Parts: sequence; structure tokens; C-alpha cells
Amino acid sequence: MELPKVHIRLRMSQADAHYGGNLVDGAKMLQLFGDVATELLIRYDGDEGLFRAYDNVEFLAPVFAGDYIEAYGEIIEVGRTSRKMQFEAYKVIHSRPDINDSAAEVLEKPILVCKASGTCVVPLNKQRYKHDM
Repeated sequence: MELPKVHIRLRMSQADAHYGGNLVDGAKMLQLFGDVATELLIRYDGDEGLFRAYDNVEFLAPVFAGDYIEAYGEIIEVGRTSRKMQFEAYKVIHSRPDINDSAAEVLEKPILVCKASGTCVVPLNKQRYKHDM
């Protein structure tokens, strides 16, 4: 079986804005990565598993309320119970409050706003799909 890849797209709302200037908290990107990781584990193991740890997180560009973010993830290594994953989040639509309160534009080139890697675990007794390793 090919290792799964997943992506989701989400609009950052006013409720996600945590700081002045409608800046979204970086932890929101980690929440998106957690959702991607959960789907990856369901696709690979048939179980949600547990996120054990991030070993690297880099916040690379600001995200604001009204921006659309696409979060991508893939399993890159499989152990007996561990699943090593990589994640990237891109801004694909940028809000334009400088024009008016509802203006936005599709970015010609998405902006990498965050990348991370981490490990999830699925206990053996919860792995519903068996794979040859």
C-alpha cells in the first residue's frame, strides 16, 4: 500500500484572530496539522491514533483572519506502532482589509506559512489494517 497523503483547506475566521491586526495564533496551524494527522492514521490504520510529539515546527509567514490555508501532510516512515509525518501549510487566498472589509484575492503563488514534522502512534491492538513491512 502506498503511504497516504492528505490535505485540507480552511478559512481563518475572526474567532481565530488572537492578536492585534487580526493575526492568527500559530497554534492554529498545529491544530490543522493534528486534523491532517488524524485523517492519515484513519486511512492507514483504521484508527485515530495519538499524536506523540512534534520534533520540528517552523512558523514562516503571518496568517490573518480571512486568509485561506491549505494544510498538507504525509506519512514518511512507518514503524511497528509509530508513524513519522511531515506537514506544510500554505496561504492560498489572502484577505485584503486595505481595500475594504470583505476584499480578498487568490494568490498566484501560495505562501508557505508553517512546516513541521512529528510522530504519531497507533497501538498494535488498534491497528485494523495490516501492512507488509
